[in-house]
Amino acid sequence: MSLNTAEKQQLINSHQIHGTDTGSVEVQVAMLSERITKLSGHLQGNAHDFSSRQGLLKMIGRRKRLLNFMRTKSEERYSKLIEKLGIRG
Repeated sequence: MSLNTAEKQQLINSHQIHGTDTGSVEVQVAMLSERITKLSGHLQGNAHDFSSRQGLLKMIGRRKRLLNFMRTKSEERYSKLIEKLGIRG
């Protein structure tokens, strides 16, 4: 359910703003989205894993707060990110 080093590096490379960027909002949201996708798949097969469900809800809330922050700072970057990740319709 967690991301291995290769997956993290691939996400960082595809969403970073500049060469040494590892913690921008875009990178954080991309990593959270990937973890949410993996955990959602796990919960479909393990419906009674309530502690993982709680962790999933916390990750979704954190991603939502990061996206709200990004939307207030730059609407253009926000719209590009949600389009790239396919988060919202």
